[in-house]
This record gives sequence, structure tokens and C-alpha cells, in this order.
Amino acid sequence: MNAGAVATAAAVRDAQGVADGCFHCSEALPADPASARIDGAYRRFCCDGCAAAAQWIRDANLVDYYRLRTEPGGRAALDLDAQLAAFDRDDVQAGHVRGVDGGREITVLTDGMRCAACAWLVDRAVAREPGVIEVVANAVTGRIRIAWDPARTALSGPLRRLAGLGYVPYLASGIARERERRAARNRDLLRMGIAGLASMQAMMFAEALYLDIYQQMPLATRDFFRWITLLVSTPVVFWCGWPFIAGMLRELRNRHLGMDTLIASSTLLAYFASVFETIRGGTHVWYDAAVMFVFLLLGARMLEQRARRIAVAQVDTLARARPELATRELADGSREVVPTAALRPGDIACIAAGDTVPADGTLIDAAARFEEALLTGEVHPVLHAPGDTIYAGTVCREAPARIRVEHVGAATRLSELEWLVERAQSHRPRAAQLADAFSSRFVAGILVAAVLVYIGWRIYDPSRALEVTIALLVISCPCALSLAVPTALAVAHGALAKLGVLSTDGEALGSLAAATDIVFDKTGTLGSGRPTLGRVEAFGDLDVEDALGIATALERDSLHPIARAFEGRDAGLAVAAVEEHAGLGIAGTVEGRAWRMGRADFAAGRVDDGALWLGDGQQAVARFTLEEPPRDDAARAVTALRELGVDVHLSSGDAATTVNAFADMLGIDHAASRQSPEDKLAGVRALQASGKVVAMVGDGLNDAPVLAGADVSIAIGSGAALAHRAAGLVLTAPSLLRIPAAIALARRTRAIVRQNLAWALGYNVVAIPLAAAGLVTPWVAALGMAVSSLIVTLNALRLARTSAP
Repeated sequence: MNAGAVATAAAVRDAQGVADGCFHCSEALPADPASARIDGAYRRFCCDGCAAAAQWIRDANLVDYYRLRTEPGGRAALDLDAQLAAFDRDDVQAGHVRGVDGGREITVLTDGMRCAACAWLVDRAVAREPGVIEVVANAVTGRIRIAWDPARTALSGPLRRLAGLGYVPYLASGIARERERRAARNRDLLRMGIAGLASMQAMMFAEALYLDIYQQMPLATRDFFRWITLLVSTPVVFWCGWPFIAGMLRELRNRHLGMDTLIASSTLLAYFASVFETIRGGTHVWYDAAVMFVFLLLGARMLEQRARRIAVAQVDTLARARPELATRELADGSREVVPTAALRPGDIACIAAGDTVPADGTLIDAAARFEEALLTGEVHPVLHAPGDTIYAGTVCREAPARIRVEHVGAATRLSELEWLVERAQSHRPRAAQLADAFSSRFVAGILVAAVLVYIGWRIYDPSRALEVTIALLVISCPCALSLAVPTALAVAHGALAKLGVLSTDGEALGSLAAATDIVFDKTGTLGSGRPTLGRVEAFGDLDVEDALGIATALERDSLHPIARAFEGRDAGLAVAAVEEHAGLGIAGTVEGRAWRMGRADFAAGRVDDGALWLGDGQQAVARFTLEEPPRDDAARAVTALRELGVDVHLSSGDAATTVNAFADMLGIDHAASRQSPEDKLAGVRALQASGKVVAMVGDGLNDAPVLAGADVSIAIGSGAALAHRAAGLVLTAPSLLRIPAAIALARRTRAIVRQNLAWALGYNVVAIPLAAAGLVTPWVAALGMAVSSLIVTLNALRLARTSAP
């Protein structure tokens, strides 16, 4: 190496801005890093892509990016030509692109933006590309909106510049839903903004009228203020308040009185009574109450919608997790980028490191790690071996992978989980239905009471009759009562989904909060679900290998966890007429001979000893000893449940010695062995008969009857589909610690629902008599009603502060 080269290498080493990582993206440097002179100093890079991105930033005179950023940038992408070229296809753009003046517009997502400097760089860099009309990047949401002229550039042009900077673009699912939600939110914000400005103006004019306590204001001035307030109030009542008026019309059409009826009727009464008094020159007007009522209610409703957005965040995350594009391998070994919807079972999908899996499939070629946090809550990437099932929505890490597609679209586990969450959140539990029914009767009672109060005040003080009636209608609006239960439950279901516990039954949360006892199955539940063969004994004419071959053939297609102990041993024997006998074992014909495998009395005509036997029903040919360790967190989960005051039971089909040893290992006091499905159900019924509220946790086909019979049931996410259908809750995370966390959340939800109901009822008990007595003005009544709703919603939002253990 010459002196100049040595000097250059030394300068590279000594002038590093980032000592241990790539200057552009901060990832670890390879043994032979790339280098470039940036801003007067030599910098090292993890790859040529990052070096090229940094050089472009320097040449574009945008080096302020490195000074302004607070987080490292994303790694520049290489070899993305095929993926970026797919963005130019009409079938890919369909549903994502809309026309704008002078061109088209699309919103893409990227994971690389981490701070405002990233958005600053994207805005300036992409805007310099030919044909780009406008670029708006949002570092918070990771969304980049690009408007371009198709006559001057293809969409892949600006996206290639974006990827070259380290911000790899991809399409997001649910764009139409997101656009609709954003438009609705903007419309609500506009309504609330106009109502707020009008309320301030109306209150200002009303204050001038209120202060004229000695009636010294000239009538012309007074009428001027009133007519101006009428002009200000009209758009508030009929445009800003239109959602409430439309709601009242729907309720009247359906012959169901709800809070929209009370809101709209009190608002319209205050408005039209004020118009009447303005025209005839009466003593009082109540425009301020009408507009303040609308403004405060819009604010409360927006807060409620925020609570619901938090609750459905898991659904939105699941929907966005499904990639829009996939790389498919063709028969000749070449690859093409296609819309995910074009994948079919049997296709080979190629997933690059860092990309999202587009469909459910089987991993082929080599082991790979996948990040499954969205589906299971597991924070660390999971190592999968060839043959393992890989689910759509998981993210490939460290190395590329190939999968053989098995399920696509609505048949994927991702879609199934999305459906479960949506179904649970759309369900109205009995508590919410009772609150709605009470609200309807309450509204009818208030309307009758308002008429009586008006008549009474007409007799006592006619000048205040209308004012008191308006105040009564406003302050008695059952918004807080109607929000008390559904808002808390909506937020709670969102928090449950964040924990990795999906509710399939709207009543499950209430039953879980009341649970006094919890019954666990052993195999695949508290146990790891991966039993291993211990000792194998063969009798008679068969040797150990022959016995293992027959056992493997019988268990080949079984879903029972025991079958996993025989995986990888298939001898290719012909098997037919396989039938599972719940709690006993399995029977079938192997190579034309009938066999049974399971309990000793079922398979070999012997006294049950807890081992797994192979025989013809009368004679034994082999005996298998299985070992299944507990899950890593089983003992901690049992301890956490006991700390919550829940009695823990173990109910298993295994022998007494195995079950008792397992229970002692985990600290479980109540253990039952050799339990058939009917025995397990009878045990649950006995607990229920003694006044207990029983939760059941199980996995597999044999657990379905007892899951259905328990007060609330939890199915392990890896279990059989039948168990999921029978369960009220599905545990998608691998950690059993999510179960005590879910119980704690259910109890907090129950407490908050009770607090909300107590507050809503207490508020009405105190406020209605005060309003009827004429001690509350209409605008104060509007403020009190809004504050009541606000308190209920904020109290429910406390449930969102739930984190996975």
C-alpha cells in the first residue's frame, strides 16, 4: 500500500462522524466499509447504497439534513427496480391513486422516517424530481403524499429517488378507509371550529344583553345585537349541529328515543324560541345556549371518537399489515412483482429481509427468523425451521426467505384475527343494551317532565317558563349515561388486543372480571405443547423401529399435541380409517392391520399406568413414555393468578403421577388426572354449582366441550380451530402471562364502567332538580352536560394505558 493510500485510510478512520456505525443509517459496519467525503470529512458507510445517498444529499446541497436530524436515517435500498417498476402498473395503482389538478396523487408508507429532518429531506429531494407536482411527508405517521404528472414521469421515478435516500416506499392497505376517516375528521374539526368561533361571538353579544340589568339599553341596540346573534347562530345550529338533527330524525323514524332526540330538540327549541322572541321583541333570547350546546357536544363527541379510534387501532394495524405487493417465483426461476391479491395457493413467494409476508404458507429452503409481534405479541423475532407455517403480516428478519403459499386473502390468519376483533368490538353487551334501553325511557320521561315544568313555571313565573324548560332539557341529556358502558368497553377491547388477547364474545370481558377459578388443561396449554419421546419398549414380534413406524402412521394427521412427539419419523406406511376417541386415544388400520394407541385400557387391555400404549385393543406391542416440560412462563402465570385471588386448577387426561408432579412443579393445589372431556366438563359444572365463576384455558379438539361449558373460556392461539370457535377469548400471544394481565384489565374495566354509571346517574339526580327549580341557566346547563360526558370519556380512556407483560 502506498503512502497516499495509507494517509487516505487514516483520514477515513480519524474523521468519522459516527465511530461505530454507518454515517447515513447508523447500522453496523462491515469489515470492508464503503467511504465518501461528506461535508469536508471522510465518512464510512455500510453499503454503496448509503454512500450514494449521502453523496446525492451533498451534491443537492442538502447536507443540513445530517445536522438537523435527531434519529438515524433508513438504510438505502438496492436492487428494488422490479418492485418500483410494479408501481407503474394500473392494477397496482387501482384503489390507491386519485386524480388531482395536473396529474395524479398517491400516498405511500415508509418505515425509514424517524424525525422532522427526515421529512424535510424527503420534501426537498423528491420535489426536485422531474414531473413531481407536490410532496408532503409526515414523519409521525410515516406517510408520504406525492402528486405527479404522468405525462412527464412514471411514478417509479420519484419513488426510486425516495428509495435511494433510504426510505423504501410501500403501499398501505385500507387507504380508502383511512381517506374516508381523515375526511370525516376534517369535517368534524371544521364544524367544531365554526361552532367555537360562533359561540364566542354569541356569548359576547349575550353578555352585553345580560349586563343590561336595568333595561337602559336602547331597543334598537338590543335588537341589533339579537339579529347579529341570529345570523351567527343559524349556521351553527343547522350545519354544525346537523349530525344531531340527522340522528334525531333517524331515531324518530325508528320510533326509538335517544340522546340525539334530546340534544336536537333542546337546541332547536332554544333557537326557534329565540327567533320568535327576536321577531316580536320579547324579553329574553337563548342563542348563546343553543350554540354553546352544539359546540360542547361536538367536542365531547370528538373525544368519544378518539376513544373509539384507540379501540379499533388493532384492527387498523392488522389491516395495514397486509402488503399490497408480493414477489412471486415463476417456474423457470425468474421472479415477478404482482399485487398480493394475485397470489394463489401453491405459488412460491419470495420475501426479502425486512419485508412483510403476503400470505400464509410453509417455509422452504432454510431456517429464518420472523417478527410476529403483531399477531402474537412476541417482541423478539422467532426462528422457524423449513416446514413451519409462516403467517401473513409477519416480517422477515436478517435473511431472505421463500414460502409455498397455502392460504391467501380472507383465509389467512391475519384476516381471521381482524374479523375476530371487529366482531367483538361491534357486539353490544347486555350492560350497554340495558343502558340504551334506560336512556330511551329516560328521554321519554324527561320530555314529559319538561312539559310539566313548563306548565308549572307558566303558572308561577311566565317570564322564565321557557328558559327553565330549555335548561332542563339541556342539562338532562343522557350523553354521559349512553357513553358510560360502550366507551369503556370499546377502549378495553382495544387494550385487550394490544395484550394479544382477542375477544370473540362481547360478554366475555364481564365474565372474565368476575372469574373466581381458572381451570387449565395440561398438554399444549400449561405444557409446552412439544412432548418428546422418553423410553420406548417393544413386546412380541415387533421391534422398537416397527412400533415407532406404526405409531407415527397413526398420528400422522392428528391435531393432538401428542402427535408432535412422532414428527419426523414417517416410515411411509399406508394408513386408513383413522378415528380419534376423545380422552382414550386413536385407532386406525396400518398396512391392513387394525391398531389402537392411547391409554393402556383402550389400546392394550391393561390397567392404566399413565403411559402411551400401542396394541390391538387386547394385546400390547409397545409402550411409550412421553415427557412434556411446562411453558417457560407457566409458573409465573400461576403465581400472578393466585395474587389476583383466582384459584388455579389443573385438569388433564394424563396419569395421576404425571399430573401431580406437573402441578407440584407449578404450585397448583387442585389437580385432576385421567379426565375425559366429559369429566372436565363435569368438574367445571361442580365448581359452578358451588357458586364459582369458572374460566377455562385449553388447546385442541378435546377442549371444545369444556370451553363452551365454562363461564368464560380462553383458547391458546395455536390450538385447533374448533377450540377457537368454542372460546370467548383467543390468546394469540405465546405468553401465559397475558391471562392474568387480561383478568386485571377486565376488573379495571368493570370498575370504570361502575364509576361511569355512578357518575352519570348521580349527575342527573342532582342536576335535574336544580334545573327544574330554575337555579341553572341554559348555557351553564350546556357546560355541565358537556363536562359530564367529558369526565366519563376521559375515565374510560384510562384503560388505554395498558402494556403487555
